[in-house]
Amino acid sequence: MKRFAVPILVIALGVAWLLNVQNILPRVNWIWTIGLGVSGAVILVIDKINKFNFLVGVFLMISSVFSIFRQTGKINPNVEVPTLFIILGVLMLIVQLLNLQNPSWIIDDKKTNDENKT
Repeated sequence: MKRFAVPILVIALGVAWLLNVQNILPRVNWIWTIGLGVSGAVILVIDKINKFNFLVGVFLMISSVFSIFRQTGKINPNVEVPTLFIILGVLMLIVQLLNLQNPSWIIDDKKTNDENKT
């Protein structure tokens, strides 16, 4: 999956550029918006899916969509921020329901702490 990250980023930037110059979605800060979305996608593909990757990756991708809505006037920050807060809680619940594994760096920290206690 990692090998697809750069081509997907180039495609996303091209689509954003085209939408902007065609005035389909003008006045959108595409670097910020695509940065959020791509960061989320990269987090999901750099390692196997775990609690952290799922939560942060999906949240960043959803945040990029909300960023477009806010910048185009379809939603205001007074609605965006609480809605994203609710979405974060829902994603936290989904992580627990899916019983995803903790990331290895959390497991390693727990082992180190347990070893230091003995």
